[in-house]
Amino acid sequence: MSNPSSEGTLKIADATANPAPLGLLGFGMTTVLLNLHNVGAYPLDSAIMGMGIFVGGLAQVIAGVQEWKKNNTFGATAFTAYGFFWMALVAIWVLPKLGGIAAPSGELDMGFFLGLWGLFTLGMFFGTLRLNRMLQTVFGSLALLFFGLSVRDFLGAAGAEEASRAVGIAAGYIGIFCGLSAFYGSLAQVLNEVYGKTVLPIGPVKK
Repeated sequence: MSNPSSEGTLKIADATANPAPLGLLGFGMTTVLLNLHNVGAYPLDSAIMGMGIFVGGLAQVIAGVQEWKKNNTFGATAFTAYGFFWMALVAIWVLPKLGGIAAPSGELDMGFFLGLWGLFTLGMFFGTLRLNRMLQTVFGSLALLFFGLSVRDFLGAAGAEEASRAVGIAAGYIGIFCGLSAFYGSLAQVLNEVYGKTVLPIGPVKK
């Protein structure tokens, strides 16, 4: 029998692909699409809902599971949480229309819903301070987006319709910027890996 103390440690190299570009792409494209609606470009429709379920939702959850396999707690938490956020948001829109399930009782409900996501995102933003400038931009603008939409709904619940509309439009433009930032981050990671050099910088932070 071999002596356990003399046995070496087996290390397995991770040769799997980086799942972050998929997660950032799903988040970015869906965020841009919804916030084009928020600024008044077009009404809420099945294009947004389809993106929310499959691209913003399912694709991000898949990316989150893959990040978990890579022992990346931040990526696993972020992609999985926001993937299920999109699914939950579509469910809020769709389930009441199927019958038997009540819609939110008013804008106050959605104000709290979006505000909680804003708090979570703010906490995750502090995690990006140890990562890179691209993620700082995405999470910082996302926190502003959630808080802006939350304030919009609270104002609407208070009867301040004009102020609610103005805040909602402003938040929508922040959301478009946030989504494009994530889209940039997705392409940057893909192109930098393909070319083996920095084609699109993401601003790594010195730890």
